Amino acid sequence: MIISQTPLRISFVGGGTDLEDFWKLEDGKVLSTAIDKYIYVIVKERFDDLIYINYSRKEIIEDVSQIKHDLVREAMRTTGVEKGVEITTLADIPSEGSGLGSSSSVIVGLLNALYAYKGEQVTAERLAREACQIEIDILGRPIGKQDQYIAAYGGLKEFIFHPDGSVTVKNVNISNGDRRVFGSNILLFFTNMTRKSSFILKDQKKNTRKNFDILRRMRDQVDEFKAVLENGYSFDRAGQILHEAWLLKQKLDNKISNETINDMYMKAINAGALGGKVCGAGGGGFLMLYVPREKQNSVRKALKEYRELPFMLEPDGSKIIFNIKRNYWK
Repeated sequence: MIISQTPLRISFVGGGTDLEDFWKLEDGKVLSTAIDKYIYVIVKERFDDLIYINYSRKEIIEDVSQIKHDLVREAMRTTGVEKGVEITTLADIPSEGSGLGSSSSVIVGLLNALYAYKGEQVTAERLAREACQIEIDILGRPIGKQDQYIAAYGGLKEFIFHPDGSVTVKNVNISNGDRRVFGSNILLFFTNMTRKSSFILKDQKKNTRKNFDILRRMRDQVDEFKAVLENGYSFDRAGQILHEAWLLKQKLDNKISNETINDMYMKAINAGALGGKVCGAGGGGFLMLYVPREKQNSVRKALKEYRELPFMLEPDGSKIIFNIKRNYWK
């Protein structure tokens, strides 16, 4: 039995510049972090040649081509695992429409677990690259690259997406103590809405050329945000940058926010939050807020009708947490 643990994520600034329509023309940048909420993938050998898949439904099939779960199907094809396995996926939170990068964490976790099942140890770069190939190139999802990379690498990272398709990964150089202080100023609240990111991202992708100047300004915020974290400035400036990014992102597409989310955000700002963003493509899922410690109880009171998700920043990317494979049957 193999078990992989792959983190979910929140991104801070630069989102949208990881879409191919942007980085094909000039470098895109995103700064994001893994969090201690996970997708677990369990791969277990069977005594027969059937394929069992357990997620929100159960599939029992004889051939990979028959698998309806597209991520499982393509992960098995990529890794060369063809039969005689049972695959189960579990999540710490309901994954559909959360905005925390769950589908990319699923595919990275699947690849990691299936390679480990075959006895292969692969790099984070390969996991991220192959996850992007599956989601973007094979399945044609209108998404960017940031989620797959932060799921594979973990930590607090800057990603640079180059026109030749390569990706540069840089650590944010921050002490463990400062990381904890910064992380303690970030709150997550569920908006009570979920959405399919593909609908929003299709429009953003279509309007990339029209919105290029806005996206360039959002990309350039990565450098300032990173400098705030690395150079000992007041972390409150990070909250202000998030608010500036919030105002910019509203100009990209009118589906990114809505009346309910705007009301929720303004309640938080009036209670002491300095900035925030809707996680993921927008339109629902989780609202992330930067709130100084002394204002957090006021913000919680203002958003008392919304469920908070406590979390911490996660230093690790996808990893194998259990590995015992005994070939009794074959």
